Amino acid sequence: MTERPEFVRELATDNAFGVVQKPLTTFERIWNQGYVRKAAILVVLALVWELYARWVNNELVFPTFLATVDAFWDGIRTGGILQRAGHSIRILLQGYAIGLLIAAIFTGLAISTRFGQDLLETLTSMFNPLPAIALLPLALIWFGLGTGSLIFVLVHSVLWAVALNTHSGFKSVSNTLRMVGKNYGLSGLGYVTKILIPAAFPSILTGLKIGWAFAWRTLIAAELVFGVSSGSGGLGWFIFEKKNQLEIPSVFAGLFCVIIIGLLVENLIFRTIEARTVRRWGMQT
Repeated sequence: MTERPEFVRELATDNAFGVVQKPLTTFERIWNQGYVRKAAILVVLALVWELYARWVNNELVFPTFLATVDAFWDGIRTGGILQRAGHSIRILLQGYAIGLLIAAIFTGLAISTRFGQDLLETLTSMFNPLPAIALLPLALIWFGLGTGSLIFVLVHSVLWAVALNTHSGFKSVSNTLRMVGKNYGLSGLGYVTKILIPAAFPSILTGLKIGWAFAWRTLIAAELVFGVSSGSGGLGWFIFEKKNQLEIPSVFAGLFCVIIIGLLVENLIFRTIEARTVRRWGMQT
């Protein structure tokens, strides 16, 4: 039996591996911020908008970005856009809240009984593909011209998206987590709030986002049709009025306001909820 020779090797220095760690430049540190990249995208889109509008050179067809911003600022200064936006948001929150409540009831039945699950799956298959705009004539007949009709179509827009995503999230909870809850003696409401909801919250949050987006665009479309009552209306009716008056920059200003509200809700409300829940819990990167 031969002895294995011993080898003694010199430790390599850091210089032998080249640059292991390189500090970021100022530009790289700034560019790594998500809001900076998104702001850059918005600036590019605004620039493309301005150049295309100048190329078209017809304000009645496509006003410039600067003209739209001027009309938007004028609407804020006079209070017209803010009043209409506040009116739309109040109605939207009412319909959104009612839709969430009914979705919670359907989802609770679906996770507790087989009949509830069959009921939710059947109703979702029937009504989820049905556009809310198709219900406008019925809403007008049943609830008349005004807030009741708007809330009805908003509830339809929110209900099925939230219920479907929430139920899918509950079904995707692993058996391991379910058994952990059972081993801790959890049942009923405690089991739902401490096990099912945290585990399914990414899907629930997705449903909330989809429901909000559906409700927001449904509201604007509905207001374009019959969103005025007693001489008042929301952003959709503001856009419709300005179109009839051929104030096209104001029409784009109304659309611009819709986009801004959507960006604010997504980046200030839903992004904050996401950061304090699913990202904090390590469910998303």
